[in-house]
Amino acid sequence: MRVVHIIKATRIGGAERHLLILLTELRKRQVDAQLLMLVEPRNLMTEMVAEAEKRQIPVQRVIIYRDADTYVIFRLRRILRQLKPDIVHTHLIHADLFGLLAAKLSGVKVILTGRHNDDDFRHHPAVKTLNRWLWHGLHGGIAISDAIKVFTTTIEGAPHDQVHVVTYGIEYTHITAAETAKARADLRAELGLAPHTLLIGMACRLVEQKGVTYALQAFQQLFYEFRDVYFVIAGEGELQPLLEAEARQRDIAARTRFIGWRKDAPAFLAGLDVFLMPSLWEGFGLVLLEAMSRRIPVVASAVSAIPEVVAHGESGILVPPRDPKAIADALRLLLPDRELRLYMGLNGEDRLDTLFSAARMADETVAVYARFLKRGS
Repeated sequence: MRVVHIIKATRIGGAERHLLILLTELRKRQVDAQLLMLVEPRNLMTEMVAEAEKRQIPVQRVIIYRDADTYVIFRLRRILRQLKPDIVHTHLIHADLFGLLAAKLSGVKVILTGRHNDDDFRHHPAVKTLNRWLWHGLHGGIAISDAIKVFTTTIEGAPHDQVHVVTYGIEYTHITAAETAKARADLRAELGLAPHTLLIGMACRLVEQKGVTYALQAFQQLFYEFRDVYFVIAGEGELQPLLEAEARQRDIAARTRFIGWRKDAPAFLAGLDVFLMPSLWEGFGLVLLEAMSRRIPVVASAVSAIPEVVAHGESGILVPPRDPKAIADALRLLLPDRELRLYMGLNGEDRLDTLFSAARMADETVAVYARFLKRGS
């Protein structure tokens, strides 16, 4: 079975990391999984190409010069005619549109889409109309959560029986007590903090979706109540200058650190006491699994797919979106109670082992592929 995955990539975000993990696991199962990336002329995604090659995933880049670059259809068609895949599996809106048309022109037997998010822009009438049209040309799709399946069928008009749910899975190794102690010590030393300092952390793009402003408002409520607690934000994005200014305006900048993007996400997460994710929407939230793999309890918004990942009261605490007081109350419960944090962290790791392994994700994906191939034969 040869499967070509197509995605437009501008950064290594959740969908891109998911593909690197998924294609690695598919190839272990004798699926000839290959990657076609639509890339911009000034952003060739060299780092992702290198990672794919390191994992022995065949990868090719196709330049897309603008959003409406219709000539990319013919560039993709030429490659697909050479590769002769059994399945084309597209991801995100540019690949969904151009990949579908190229696959149709190439005579591919099965064309599937991966649905990863419920972004606000997908509610726009023009985008809804486009996606409803695309579903008429697709054989089916894979949604990464039950919430995304509901969104896909209700908002985009996808046929319910054509959308299968396969949740994300990650690669991880169980962390030892010694590794945890080292990660905690290293992060505090890097930040110039005392070993006993408690750390609340986020790791995300600094954009509206991630709700960082509500986290800052919550930390302001705790600032004088917990004087040995710092708030550490790993990430970059368009809102960073505004968020840094907000921290200063709220008089919490002295214990709020913006530390930029981290390639060593698991080590960063292992150094935290609580992981915070006050997102306004979230297709899945791969970083939640990474926090669970480091036995870190989570405080997160009860939106989109997050309640499918975080078990409220067991592996973390779920709060309403845009609610700084609820975030602060959850942190008041966790910060002074080390035993509760350990308990929730262990529950998170157990939940990860049971539900969110990369092997399980790949096995379920192969089963979906086989079902569509049988139907199309």
